[in-house]
Amino acid sequence: MQSFSIADARSQLPKIIHTVEKGDITQLTRRGEPVAVLLSLREYEALILPGKGSLLHAFNAYKALRQVTDDNLTNQEIDSWRSKETGRKLPWE
Repeated sequence: MQSFSIADARSQLPKIIHTVEKGDITQLTRRGEPVAVLLSLREYEALILPGKGSLLHAFNAYKALRQVTDDNLTNQEIDSWRSKETGRKLPWE
């Protein structure tokens, strides 16, 4: 992974972008401390959209992994996946 200060990155941005497009990840620093990471759009999409991520796709992948069929999927099992948290407290509660 390459590392550039923000000041250096400004002057070398086109070069850095070409490197990132090839798949390299670049770290940006401020006063020597890491503050950001540059990565290609392809890498970013892989992080935020695993499997081109729809909820249905994720559910079907889970069913395949657990060998679950609609016949043996119970309401009790589905309820166990749900969060038991009630959410945040509201001022009028």
